[in-house]
Amino acid sequence: MSNPQRRCHALLPSAGMGARLGGDQPKQFRHLAGKPMLLYVLDAFFECPEIDSVWIGMSPDSDQLSVDLKACYPKPVKRFEFLQTGGPTRQQTVLNTLAAMQKAGVHAQDWILVHDAARPGITPALIERLITLVKDQADSKRDLDGGLLAIPVADTMKETTEDAMRAKGTIDRSRLWQAQTPQMFPLKVLHDALYEAIAAGANITDEASAIERAGGQPLLVEGATRNFKVTHPADWELMELVLRTPH
Repeated sequence: MSNPQRRCHALLPSAGMGARLGGDQPKQFRHLAGKPMLLYVLDAFFECPEIDSVWIGMSPDSDQLSVDLKACYPKPVKRFEFLQTGGPTRQQTVLNTLAAMQKAGVHAQDWILVHDAARPGITPALIERLITLVKDQADSKRDLDGGLLAIPVADTMKETTEDAMRAKGTIDRSRLWQAQTPQMFPLKVLHDALYEAIAAGANITDEASAIERAGGQPLLVEGATRNFKVTHPADWELMELVLRTPH
């Protein structure tokens, strides 16, 4: 049985530049539909009763950004910390931030929800759904597997030729899901899985892939289309429409 006293903490890696979107400022700090993109994510986690604290992994030269963002929450409803734990890759930033969280007193068995700062369409309801179902799974002795938001693939999927210019086959989509975030795992389990994967030079594109490499089978919890990642200029325009529409 899982320990009901285990707390939940959000970890937001925010050290990247978002080069594919363009601009002279990291995309997570640019104003989208009226305010910095990262604030939509913070608001969603602050509104979740289950979330005990929020930790943001920033680049080492982000002092002023941290001050500006903290000023948006003069009376924060829960603990949140800006840490200069940014690394050369997203996964190194997550690993560095996990290590800093442990040093700051976060328990090794507490739940960590890692979420992309560039997914401002996340809602408190989606976060709560993930927490509830992953905790239910932990009660059934699959504690180390954790889970993630994801959506079933709806479009026909094609395998390409080596030059990626032509289709050479159609892939059965019935077992394919598109990963989203948050992705939720025990702190030490995730830290160790990421550490070992990075040390081995493994190709890990999200937290779940590190857990899978370590033998885990993360639970897939259905997310929502609005929780897409803002990567290209067209994504920015679409997300503006999403955020201006009440959900």
